Amino acid sequence: MAASQRAVFWLGKDTLRVSAALFAENRRRLCKALKAADGVQPKSVVLLQGGEQKQRYCTDTDDVFRQESFFHWAFGVTEADCFGAIQVESGKSLLFVPKLPDSYATWMGEIHPREHYKDKYDVDEVHFTCDIADVLAKRNPAVLLTLRGVNTDSGSTCREASFEGISQFTVNNTIMHPVIVECRLLKTDMELEVLRYTNRISSDAHKEVMRRVRPGQKEYEMESLFQHYCYSRGGMRHCSYTCICGSGHNGSVLHYGHAGAPNDKTISEGDMCLFDMGGEYYCYSSDITCSFPANGKFTPDQKAIYEAVLKSSRAVMAAIKPGVKWTEMHRLADRVHLEELVKIGILKGSVDDMMKEHMGSVFMPHGLGHLLGIDVHDVGGYPEAMERIPEPGLKSLRMGRLVQERMVLTVEPGIYFINHLLDQALASPAQRCFINNDVLPRFRGFGGVRIEDDIAVTANGMELLTCVPRTVEEIEEFMEEARGDPKSVSPI
Repeated sequence: MAASQRAVFWLGKDTLRVSAALFAENRRRLCKALKAADGVQPKSVVLLQGGEQKQRYCTDTDDVFRQESFFHWAFGVTEADCFGAIQVESGKSLLFVPKLPDSYATWMGEIHPREHYKDKYDVDEVHFTCDIADVLAKRNPAVLLTLRGVNTDSGSTCREASFEGISQFTVNNTIMHPVIVECRLLKTDMELEVLRYTNRISSDAHKEVMRRVRPGQKEYEMESLFQHYCYSRGGMRHCSYTCICGSGHNGSVLHYGHAGAPNDKTISEGDMCLFDMGGEYYCYSSDITCSFPANGKFTPDQKAIYEAVLKSSRAVMAAIKPGVKWTEMHRLADRVHLEELVKIGILKGSVDDMMKEHMGSVFMPHGLGHLLGIDVHDVGGYPEAMERIPEPGLKSLRMGRLVQERMVLTVEPGIYFINHLLDQALASPAQRCFINNDVLPRFRGFGGVRIEDDIAVTANGMELLTCVPRTVEEIEEFMEEARGDPKSVSPI
């Protein structure tokens, strides 16, 4: 049996088996792209540094380790403090692991020989990190290609590989970043299979929350239930991001759940819930938002806002195909929202005029969606030469590209009643003329509705990866059935 057939990440039971062939294919794609790139010399060697195990501030308490994303994409290694090298011409892979002290065997467990990692990750060679300079020197590389570039979401620069003795090598830190980002942009069949799995488990976890939610519970109880389901059923130790469990007015706080607002409100009768949560398996993400009434029954106002967002979501998904401008998809969502808000009576006047005055961003200040993969806001949204459109709403859009086959994207339109933005609009002569002040006050404190699905772009359209109740009728029926099941109201 070939090593690639034996080397599998698996957490047992019904969790997904992920072959090391996924990462071998990623390395092959990277080498092919580098060979075609300008300025790459023969005998070039890619050098990537993995994540480091870190402690909590000045203590000896370890943070739960999660691998650095570029390194994971290329090697799939779960251990901390490793390096990886790839000889571009041959594709040969070298993994460097720490040489552990004898005390490790007492406190942390068995010290494995290098062959263990060779078999586990299906790489060509394994060496110790303390020998990296000597091992690479024997290859006599023309240049070490290291990773340095700016993440267009965070604005942070990714960490460049460095080790004692690297000064003896010629290093180029500009070539690789745009190349590897383009490789990560489009997903392979094996990567899509993992993303289908993260969506299936996370969708089921959202459904479990919908079954169990009741007025009187705390928002954090729903967060806990989601995390427990993803871990116990799917082997997902990590979530893709901090869970957002907003109820009532908190649904209008776009990144609710942070340390200053830690999902700690009591869910009230009549609240809309906006729960944005995604599990992560083997570093691959999901990102799903479900909005529904805490008591299982939509009021007329809740139904109207929800169906407006659902209409925009479906309009966008019907329009998505390769070659479509993502910025135009955002504008399409804005237009549908404005048309529906006019029907509800919150807005009045010409939708075309509203679009010119950016009224859509008053109710949806964030972007329509983003790339998804190893990072929840995956890399590649803006190539180095592309600028963001400096307009309200669009300036927050995390991708400016044309849609391409094999992209995985979130589609997450929303309508929110954010007091700060409503007050700004009412103070603006250009915008306040569109607002019906007889109706708007009824929606102060409403919170918000977001409907977020993950999709994979296909040759002719898209594949919906997320599977949760979406229409008002589906949600009410699903939650009513749950309330008729005594097991669904057992203590969390």
